This record gives sequence, C-alpha cells and structure tokens, in this order.
Amino acid sequence: MTFVERLQRAWYHGHPALSLLRPLEVLYRQVVSVRRQRFLAGASESYRAPVPLIVVGNVTVGGTGKTPLILWLIEHCRSRGLRVGVVSRGYGAKPPSLPWRVGAEQTAEQAGDEPLLIVQRTGVPLVIDPDRARAVQYLLASETLDLVLSDDGLQHYRLARDLELVLIDAARGLGNGRCLPAGPLREPAERLQSVDAVLLNGAMADTMQGYAFSLEPSCLVELASSARLPLDHFPAGQSMHAVAGIGNPERFFATLEALHWRPIPHPFADHAHYSLEQLTFSPSLPLVMTEKDAVKCRAFAPSGWCYLQVRAKPSSAFVAWFDTQLDRLLPDQS
Repeated sequence: MTFVERLQRAWYHGHPALSLLRPLEVLYRQVVSVRRQRFLAGASESYRAPVPLIVVGNVTVGGTGKTPLILWLIEHCRSRGLRVGVVSRGYGAKPPSLPWRVGAEQTAEQAGDEPLLIVQRTGVPLVIDPDRARAVQYLLASETLDLVLSDDGLQHYRLARDLELVLIDAARGLGNGRCLPAGPLREPAERLQSVDAVLLNGAMADTMQGYAFSLEPSCLVELASSARLPLDHFPAGQSMHAVAGIGNPERFFATLEALHWRPIPHPFADHAHYSLEQLTFSPSLPLVMTEKDAVKCRAFAPSGWCYLQVRAKPSSAFVAWFDTQLDRLLPDQS
C-alpha cells in the first residue's frame, strides 16, 4: 500500500497520527479562506465567460463520479438543443502546448484519461489547460456554444461560474471532516452551504443533504474490437480480474459483485498508466476494467479484455431542478 493509499485510509477510517498534521491543516484552511474571500470580494481577477458556465466539482479528494455526471449533463443539454463545450485541467496530460483541444484519436498521455474518455464517448468540443479561464476563452474562440461545463475547478476561482454542482460519495461522506492534509477536504465542510446543488453518489433517495445520484452499468465493451456486450455476457459466479485506477476503486469492485460476478481486485493509483506486463495476471481469467482505465489500454489490449460502461442516473428531482436552472440561465432557448 502506497503512502497516499495509507493516508486516504486514515482519513476515512481514522488514525491517531493524523493529529500531527493539524498544524498544517490550520495553514491550509487559512490559505483557502483568503483565496475564497478575495474572490467573493472581487479583489482577485476572474474571467466571466459570455455564456453560462457550470462547474462540476468536489470538496473532497478522490473519485465521486464527476466524469459520468459530466457525460449525463452533455447528453441532457444536447437533448434540449443546446450546444455544449467542456474545459478540464487535464490532470497528468502532456500536450505539445496549452491550451490544447482534445481529439478522439489522441492518447491519454497527451490528453489526459478523463478528457479523452469524454471526447471519445460524446465528441464534445473539449479544451484542457490548468488555467481554466484561458481554456474557456480558447474554446469559445473556435466554437459557437450556448453553455460551458467545467470538469472540476470548484476551487479554481480565476473562473467565474453561474452554477456549482458538487458530488459526494454517499458511502464515504466527508471522511473525518478535516481539510488537507489531516483529512480529505479541499475546502471546509461549510463550503457546501454556498454551492447550488449537492449530489450524493450512491444514495438511495434524496435527502436534506443533497440529491440522489447513482451509476448504473449499461454494458460491457471489448477493448480490442469495441464490440458492445450485454451484462449477461459473463454468467453469475464468473471469476475475473478487476482493474481500477480511479479515486475509489472499491466502488467499482462492489459494482461487479452486485452483477453477481466474483472479481479479484487489482486497485491502482488514480490516473495510473499501464503496460501489458502489469495487467497480465495469474490465473488466466477474464479481465474487466473501468472505462477510464480502458482509454489507456486499447493500444495493447488482447482480445477478451473488457471495460464496464456505466451511466449516471440523477434523481428526478435533480433533473427538474436542473431544467429550471437552464431555463433561468438560457431564457431564449427555453
């Protein structure tokens, strides 16, 4: 187990050594508070796009289902006739220059795994740049859009926003409730009081804390051929190697178990890069991975390797609320 994995386990399950990090947490909170107050007071320079901008972000470190929600938002907005674009930091990407327009033919090393997944699934115009304000300007210079989605960027206050949507893992919650490095929070829990909507990934029903949101398996896809396979392609009780390099690998393994398979878990670090040798396991069994991992493995995947495609399903109350917000932000399109 790596140091990061040990630290994350401590955040959610407790460890007395975390008390040693509290002085650093105090400093971190002060820096975060000053940055936000400067943004609210208009003292820090920020860019406001000429079209509505929606941030989909986290207050916690680690995976909460942001990418599936972005995919759902793209599809839903398009169903209303809206032209949508996306900007992303492009974590781990090494493009030739910045800003960088992501194309479906690019590699994950060049474009970043999550941006490449989004483009390959939807064909949406997407630009990566750690400076998201610059990414939005670059995107709008080449595309006529009605709406821009920011994949992450809740704490990127150089970019003004019209809506803030925050995802929380319903099972893990806010961990020990402390900020980095003593806990998983990027901002204090009070920040949730100022966002426009909270979605609880894995919640069974809407609560006072937020809207319910789930990830539902839709099919298997073979990496080598891109063939779509039904969920009953593997029989109940099938043993398989399960690969997950995401923020919360346990959620993926639990999903496979809920499909009545018997996964042998192989968790990797979030945004991990792979080789054929790394993923050649014994005994020889079917291998199933996440879609985020698949975009990094297609070039060397042998026949039979699959990824599980999932779709976001927000509650009907969230859908109604979001449509009301779109009507408010884009009255001419309603």
